[in-house]
Amino acid sequence: MSVHDQPLSFAYWVPNVSGGLVVSTVEQRTDHGPAYNIDVARTAERVGFDYALTQVRYLASYGADAQHESVSFSLGLLGRTERLRVIAAVHPGQWPPHILAKLAATAQELHGGRLALNVVSGWFKDEYTRLGLDWLEHEERYRRAEEFIEVLRGLWAEEPFTFRGDFYRTREAVFRPAPSRAPEVFQGGNSSAAREMAGRLSDVYFMNGNSVEGVREQVVDVRARAARHGREDDVRFGLNGFAVVRDTEAEARRVVEEIVERADVEKVHAFGEAVRQAGRSTQDRKGMWVDSDFRDLVQYNDGFRTGLVGTPDQVARRVLDLKAAGVDVLLCGFLHVREEVERFGEQVIPLVRELEAQGYGVEPRTAAATAAATGAVA
Repeated sequence: MSVHDQPLSFAYWVPNVSGGLVVSTVEQRTDHGPAYNIDVARTAERVGFDYALTQVRYLASYGADAQHESVSFSLGLLGRTERLRVIAAVHPGQWPPHILAKLAATAQELHGGRLALNVVSGWFKDEYTRLGLDWLEHEERYRRAEEFIEVLRGLWAEEPFTFRGDFYRTREAVFRPAPSRAPEVFQGGNSSAAREMAGRLSDVYFMNGNSVEGVREQVVDVRARAARHGREDDVRFGLNGFAVVRDTEAEARRVVEEIVERADVEKVHAFGEAVRQAGRSTQDRKGMWVDSDFRDLVQYNDGFRTGLVGTPDQVARRVLDLKAAGVDVLLCGFLHVREEVERFGEQVIPLVRELEAQGYGVEPRTAAATAAATGAVA
């Protein structure tokens, strides 16, 4: 069975950073502390979520005035849950790969193989420079991230492991014990460099929020790149979406409009300029957030674009449309995290499972088939 024939997986953003998941003064009944997040994680696995993604920030910025470090926070959540897989966001250039490889291998043995890593190539220049770390241009950041993943995987799988790269080197490294299950490697980005990296190396390619058509375009492109590396069925696709589920569509849409109306304008503009600098640095001008407008940037990862707004039935059917476009993992953000994780799990996920059982959400299985269905060139 192909990975794309599996039931859709659900993930949620862990609020281990203050300020919630929207740059707005609207009320957010959430907390970035450990106790609240342990409660959310236990609730999430009870109601059907498969993954939790911890955020990575080291400095106060754009409303994120306090942060808990992602890897240690992830280990804390793993220790207080039984089934949930936790994805820790990490930056090459801030972690030595051999240290992270050893930590992850040990965590896999302690927590039943439930740790995953989201390798973030980096967009926040100010964070690197204020911490005295090397800041690389866009293409170089992705080359470093690729080497970072290669070193992680080499240390986990090869004995001895020798690697000669531009950013990392090892010589006849013997790494024991190897993890019984290597952590899944997630990765985001929108540029050609990011897509090529996903096709060559990553287990799951995360996409910013997008329309069904926009999702399908990225899936077609990355699958074609993966096919050139003999990995067409090895890459799965994750999508960010901000979910607002209410009893009526009108009520759900009012919530979104209030979030946008009460946006913190100064912080949204500052965030937008920072991320656009990163996007403009790409050779092909296809970086993340390049075409994001003010409304999109109120939710950090273009989550409103995904359209998860409405009644449980409307949202479930939208979810299956996205699955049919190629999404394997839906990463949800929420306004009031604890209560909305529970509501989504109790009201939306069961409907998605019913629709899947009826055959909804089926997609073309190959890059060529997907391209033919959409009229695209793979």
